Amino acid sequence: MRLLKKHLILPVLFLSVSVKSQSVSQEFISVEAPIADMLDSLSTQKMFETAFTRPIFPKNNKYKFAEDSVPRYEDYTYQSRLAKLDALSPFDLVYNPHVKGFIDLYTVRKRESVSRMMGVAQLYYPMFEEILDKYNIPLELKHLAVIESALIPYARSRAGAMGLWQFMYPTGKMYGLNVNSYIDQRCDPYKATVAAAEYLKSLYGMFHDWQMVLAAYNAGPGTISKAIRRSGGKKTYWEIRPYLPTETQGYVPAFIAANYVMTHGAEHNIYPAVPRKTYFEVDTVVMKEQMSFEQISQALDITAEEILYFNPQYRKNIIPAGGNIICLPKTKIATFLNNEQAIYASLSTQKDGSDLIVSEVKKTHTVRSGEKLSTIARKYGVTVADLKMWNYIGRNGIRAGKKLTVYIREETTKPKRIESTEPGLVVTKSTDTDSKQLASKNTAKKEIIYHKVKKGENLSGIARNYGVDLKDIKELNKLSNNNLKYGQVLKIKVN
Repeated sequence: MRLLKKHLILPVLFLSVSVKSQSVSQEFISVEAPIADMLDSLSTQKMFETAFTRPIFPKNNKYKFAEDSVPRYEDYTYQSRLAKLDALSPFDLVYNPHVKGFIDLYTVRKRESVSRMMGVAQLYYPMFEEILDKYNIPLELKHLAVIESALIPYARSRAGAMGLWQFMYPTGKMYGLNVNSYIDQRCDPYKATVAAAEYLKSLYGMFHDWQMVLAAYNAGPGTISKAIRRSGGKKTYWEIRPYLPTETQGYVPAFIAANYVMTHGAEHNIYPAVPRKTYFEVDTVVMKEQMSFEQISQALDITAEEILYFNPQYRKNIIPAGGNIICLPKTKIATFLNNEQAIYASLSTQKDGSDLIVSEVKKTHTVRSGEKLSTIARKYGVTVADLKMWNYIGRNGIRAGKKLTVYIREETTKPKRIESTEPGLVVTKSTDTDSKQLASKNTAKKEIIYHKVKKGENLSGIARNYGVDLKDIKELNKLSNNNLKYGQVLKIKVN
């Protein structure tokens, strides 16, 4: 009888383990969806095609893997590797079935996307570490951007969160990230990282536990406080996990797995896509005048796609006037600084509408009874999406008395610069009478235009095209010979 009972119990135990395993698997499928979607998005970003070359597979790799090999390991191996990371971390980097599910996601199903993330990390991680260190918070938090955005700087969630650190509009505004028609600072890698560091430090001040901080970053501190109450006052993530939203239940396991894969990629035969530029090869410069990406592209011989890659915060491919910063490869920064005045001056000679200065005026609209977002948007010539982006609008919509921020586009014509034959004298054209009289008195003045040297052009041909003397061009530009460089900007004085 005892023997019979023993044999009856074993299938029941097996069934119990099987059901539990199936339950964990189904649970994982539901919590992994947002992260898997973001990884899929990374693999389809056309912009990244201009930013990377293919991963370089080391023929003599340490682990003797074939290029198409997908290594898998026993649980104790993962557990051992995470234990070593855990010993150096303030986070509780445990290994369990939930963490294992995300390790499999990263190292098996989404290998190509992880390779791209490793490449992007070479641009962003040094900056993340610099800022996190400044705020005296764990450097491991750099991996948080992996699960937030897959390191896509202009990533947008279904709920409307934006950027590397996925700020919703109200939270971003609280931490100094401004949004208007032309700039979304939630997508500014540097400013958004500063805001994220400040927010993470604030959350640590509330919960005093980094796992809880991660959960609060995802679900909000109110949701975590509610879960603590529902759990009977428990204070650790794993204790309150059953009381958290489904997505947040997968958040900390995904973070632990991100720490693992970004450290142990080579053990899984995953190597970073090679970025064309790393953090140490780019720099920033202040733009004193409005310029479009196309104008910058022409002036510095860099593609508009690359400019967007380094500057995802500019929403309409325009750097507005007002001292905004642009990030570019250091070689292009040097070219810009060496030719800055000539580049600005050349803008006035372009005929593509770029002589318009685009600015925005901030207005406040008080909602009247019966008004809808669509009618307000039409009134100001903006979109409903713009209104939602500039203002926090909950599920219940708007009601009478609510004040909405609206940015109105204004365009003014850029004054044209005219340089006289007298050194140092510059006259600005205007529509007012005094300027017209001044212009008419100076009949001897000649206009300075700027010519960007194209491939195959020579000095004599340029002089002939403009009907000027070759010697005058050489003298005005202080040229010692007739040699020109592609992309060089020349001053030419014409009647």
